[in-house]
Amino acid sequence: MRRIDLTPRSDWKSKAEAVGFTWHHADGMRYWDERAAYAFTLEEVGGHIEPATETLHKLCLDLVDDAAGSDALMARLQIPEASRDLVAASWKRRDPSLYGRFDFFYDGEGPPKLYEYNADTPTSVFEAGVFQWLWLEDLIARGELPDSTDQFNSVHDRLAERFKEIFPNGGFVHFASDADFVEDRQTVRFLEDMATLAGLEPKFVPLKDIGLDADGRFVDQDNYIIGAIFKLHPWEEMLREPYAANIAGSKTLFLEPPWKAVLSNKALLPLLWERHPGHPNLLETYFDDDPKVERLGNNYARKPLFSREGANVELYKDGRKGRVLDLGYGEEGWIRQELKPPPKFGANYPVIGSWVIGDQPAGMGVREDRSRVTRDRSRFVPHIIEG
Repeated sequence: MRRIDLTPRSDWKSKAEAVGFTWHHADGMRYWDERAAYAFTLEEVGGHIEPATETLHKLCLDLVDDAAGSDALMARLQIPEASRDLVAASWKRRDPSLYGRFDFFYDGEGPPKLYEYNADTPTSVFEAGVFQWLWLEDLIARGELPDSTDQFNSVHDRLAERFKEIFPNGGFVHFASDADFVEDRQTVRFLEDMATLAGLEPKFVPLKDIGLDADGRFVDQDNYIIGAIFKLHPWEEMLREPYAANIAGSKTLFLEPPWKAVLSNKALLPLLWERHPGHPNLLETYFDDDPKVERLGNNYARKPLFSREGANVELYKDGRKGRVLDLGYGEEGWIRQELKPPPKFGANYPVIGSWVIGDQPAGMGVREDRSRVTRDRSRFVPHIIEG
């Protein structure tokens, strides 16, 4: 694994916008960054990252199975009591999952280590599945990379296949997000395109426009019943909304399904460690109120259960806390994880995002930052597999 400097294409912005990648900058800061790429060997990807993704996916599903039969585990996961039957029933039906993203420490030397699992509403799927592949094809065509150069990336094709697996007879599927947040809307637009490739008829509905009819069914802005919906909105928030009581009786198929509430918060991490202590793909992790946190000493990462994009993550080195992006998370509880900063390449700290679609590893993306905590403005840097 190495970081290589490259010259950006002079027309990369127009190419990005031509395919709908309009959030290549955020608040004037570069998000897509092709001034560099991370180069991997086939062994690093096929022998380390891909099998770690497959292994951890199976461990996570085993944990969901445990939680579905345990009120104590549901409570530890901060799933509201009124919604625990909903979550358990979703798993017992094996409601289908579309995708998720594991975030790994990886330095090319040892096994990947799980930082967290974005199991419910992961973004960066378009840039991982489409734009970095178009970048690779372009550089090969220009002679700037050898023809033998590859990428760990079947995200686009697997998403279309997965929609077909979930809806083998086609049909009508709603897609929902915040219509005013560009990245979310364009991410959902991409997934609508994948559904169309699978023979489905997608329809977008803004989250704020979803309502209930007299029979307790969710309906869209035109009062059409929502029979199936992909929602870019996290379960930890949905289960705390006034409409949560209507979810079970709505007969709606949700992507992601309610059982993803077990995996989409960081309580997952100490529960996995408790079941698989010493596992090569896990970091030592405990709940904040567990006396065993003392084993971590003065070096650890303290994380709220529900935070996203690095918010309120506290890094302690020799007992001293680093800078924190405070967005108010933490009332739901905390975990402490072994301190394992990303490897440093120059001034940059990369984190590997490894995608699982259905039950299969499907590709990866690299986010880097000059901070040791990956945040929403951290840059997306393409990767290659050297031939």
